[in-house]
Amino acid sequence: YEDDNILVINKPVGLLSQKATKNQISLSEQIISYLLESKQITQDHLQTFRPAICNRLDRNTSGLIIAGKTLSSLQILSKAFQKQTIERYYLCIVIGRIKEKQQISGYLKKDPRSNHVVISEEKSLKSSLIKTEYQPISYNDNFTLLKVKLITGKSHQIRAHLASIGHPILGDFKYGNKKINEKYKIKSQLLHSWELILPELEEELNYLSHKKYTTKIPEEIQKAARQCGLKDYQKS
Repeated sequence: YEDDNILVINKPVGLLSQKATKNQISLSEQIISYLLESKQITQDHLQTFRPAICNRLDRNTSGLIIAGKTLSSLQILSKAFQKQTIERYYLCIVIGRIKEKQQISGYLKKDPRSNHVVISEEKSLKSSLIKTEYQPISYNDNFTLLKVKLITGKSHQIRAHLASIGHPILGDFKYGNKKINEKYKIKSQLLHSWELILPELEEELNYLSHKKYTTKIPEEIQKAARQCGLKDYQKS
């Protein structure tokens, strides 16, 4: 989706949301290139304001990212993400059977040196409260296709939180089951930012209030669902 104020992009697996080093290419650079090539902005424009993304996804997580093309739209949407008023739904395939909808909570602590997080039941120094809700779409004895609602939004939250309750995401080599990932030849976590629902928005973005953006189920997840024997996954 695109209008004068925002872009909604379906990020592929393998692309960084923002670059970590000078020589990397990320979605942020691609957005700037697109806006320059389409003559929506000029190099002079970039001296005073740089359009940017409002939410980030891990390199190997695919799906919806919103970018602000103007300063005010960027501020409004970034504020909504920060206040957690934007509803965020993900699709993922996890190891094990989950039969019922549930909301779970815990405390997440990140080690910035290893880029790894730990989930615990008890609060500790520099830990953050997290809440994750999930609902099974299709399951068998070995795997479940989940629709996950991200209530809080912390680094690696869905991946680590599901792994902490014994249901790691298929293809996740950081928090998952390496042997099962290799058996099914899955090379990246099967986690997709599937749907975003905007809240009541102020000022010039009021026309986008309660707008819903949804992507198709990625081919990688469809293929893995078939491979894992998950039925009725397309009814999500």
